Amino acid sequence: MLLVQEKVEASADEQLLVQVEQSLKLSNDYALGLARPDGHWCGELKSNVTITSEYIFLRQALGLDLKTDNQAYCRHILSQQNDDGSWSLAPEYPGDVSVTTEAYLALKILGISSDVPLMQRAKEFVLTAGGVAKVRVFTRIFLATFGLFPWDSIPQLPVELMLLPPISMINIYKFASWARGTIAPLLIICHHQPIYALPNGQYAGNDYLDELWQDHTMKNVRCGPTLLEMASQGDVTGLAFGILDNLLYQLNGLRSIPFLRTYARKECMKWILERQEPTGDWAGIFPPMHASVFAFMLEGYSLDDAPVRLGIEALENFAWEDENGKRVQACISPVWDTALMSIGLCDAKSPDQKAVEKAIKWIRNRQLLEPRGDWRVYRPELIPGGFSFEYENSWYPDVDDTAAIILAQLKHDPKLVTSYSVVAAATWIIGMQNPDGGWAAFDVENDKLFLNKIPFSDMDSLCDTSCPDITGRILEAFGLMMKVAPEKSTAGFSALHASCMQGISYLASTQEPNGSWFGRWGCNYVYGTGHALCGLSYYVDDDMRVQRLVQPALRWLKTRQNPDGGWGESLLTYRTPSTQPIGSTPSQTAWALMGLLAHLPYTDPTIVRGIRYLVSSQKPEKGIGSSWPESVYTGTGFPNHFYLGYDYYRHYFPMMALGRYFQEAQGDK
Repeated sequence: MLLVQEKVEASADEQLLVQVEQSLKLSNDYALGLARPDGHWCGELKSNVTITSEYIFLRQALGLDLKTDNQAYCRHILSQQNDDGSWSLAPEYPGDVSVTTEAYLALKILGISSDVPLMQRAKEFVLTAGGVAKVRVFTRIFLATFGLFPWDSIPQLPVELMLLPPISMINIYKFASWARGTIAPLLIICHHQPIYALPNGQYAGNDYLDELWQDHTMKNVRCGPTLLEMASQGDVTGLAFGILDNLLYQLNGLRSIPFLRTYARKECMKWILERQEPTGDWAGIFPPMHASVFAFMLEGYSLDDAPVRLGIEALENFAWEDENGKRVQACISPVWDTALMSIGLCDAKSPDQKAVEKAIKWIRNRQLLEPRGDWRVYRPELIPGGFSFEYENSWYPDVDDTAAIILAQLKHDPKLVTSYSVVAAATWIIGMQNPDGGWAAFDVENDKLFLNKIPFSDMDSLCDTSCPDITGRILEAFGLMMKVAPEKSTAGFSALHASCMQGISYLASTQEPNGSWFGRWGCNYVYGTGHALCGLSYYVDDDMRVQRLVQPALRWLKTRQNPDGGWGESLLTYRTPSTQPIGSTPSQTAWALMGLLAHLPYTDPTIVRGIRYLVSSQKPEKGIGSSWPESVYTGTGFPNHFYLGYDYYRHYFPMMALGRYFQEAQGDK
């Protein structure tokens, strides 16, 4: 009887391997079918409708054409509306008053009557949520530019901030790169306090959105808690910033010193212009691009002047249009997508190595080797070597991208470990390591969390701190480097090893009591834990601490597996970590499996169930192979405030997991 059972189990294992092999073939075909002519990949990067709405605001403010794409914009925005009339930060996420208010205004600008049922439902949602008075600061600013919110209710942003030196406690470089690039043009916007016309032709005191106010006669509503509330809560930092904001308000935002204000504006515009790419982009993300176009127009530039013309062209290049309508992406991810797709193809042992070679060459040509970038303010002696996320972003290389590109190169050809590209990338990453042993995305020692108490900051996103997911990927990249390096006793090897020991210390200090790790850039604990485990796998025999970190993490992952064999985690875990799992998703299942496969045999029952889920959930797509459907967002911009849906996450991460499983199984034959 025992012999029969063993034969049945062996037969089931063989059948699963055949299924995995076929799944990898189909996913390989699909991946190659998505490649651009020059060999790279770039999938849609989805977010919420505020990005498209804000682009519509820009075109309305500057008098640009809104007729040509009117129906396409409307089709997209309306397709994202929830049954309760709201719009959300992400699919299957509760409605948000700011997102809904911006979507409502955009649709009204596009000609949708406020009397139609869908707009009435949106109005009811906003009013139930507290009305326009409850929207975030950014939404307040956009409304103020149309006279829909009083400028006096916007926190003070004096442009003189640009004059504070990098050594000061507060200065522009103490903010995260994404905040820095957005705040600079906002300083100009808040100086001018413009009011543009809406379709009703009115300016100041516009009643165009009065139906969304609980009391439209009381619009002068200050942001955040009052001074008394902060004092009663013992919020000393918030109280200090609140008092400073009130003082600046009394001083008319420092406008009473004309010479200083003129000089500060000039320096601010110089700073912004210096960071514009030849293609018109700023920082490769929508908010600074959008705000900078406004800033140049307010400072006297015309639509035909190069900074404005190129800036608008760059924004239009972020547009994505298909049968679901036209929308504007918050960012584009070609380097990230190409690196991760290359890793997926390598893990899957793609038979088309020429395609991978072409992709790797495309990436390597985008390495940033010029001494340029805000990161040099606090690391002026560090040699450049990073990669950015986008097509054009020479000022803000990304540590996470750079680590992924090291992995892609070495998985394709281990001999590249001694190449200048890999060595320069690793050297730059080491130089960007924080004192706590971890790594952030774009900046170093950007951890002054007290800045999030500034009245302007209501998204808790002014800093770029170390995070476990990036640290885990870097440990994985450095671990692979040391594994394939021909020489183990060089100074470079010693530097890598020392850096990794600090990285392990960081992971030891940030592990949650339940064994998991927080995921800053992906949702959430499954992402952080999977990446930490992949990184730690290279150091099990090198550091006694690793096993003590790994075992509770593996137990936690196993407890989060769904009955169907997959994993799924809600974005709401950023708000409430104890939130129960959601239905399984391909990307999150792959993250969990890769973490488990890094430490457990491929025959582990939890792994086998996860692999069966991926095999069974793969579907034919576009007639060029098969992929995995995924409707929810599993990428993170700012926890609790902004989320991302990377279209290709559903594909290359499952490829990696299946490929690693198949390699392990084949190696056991």
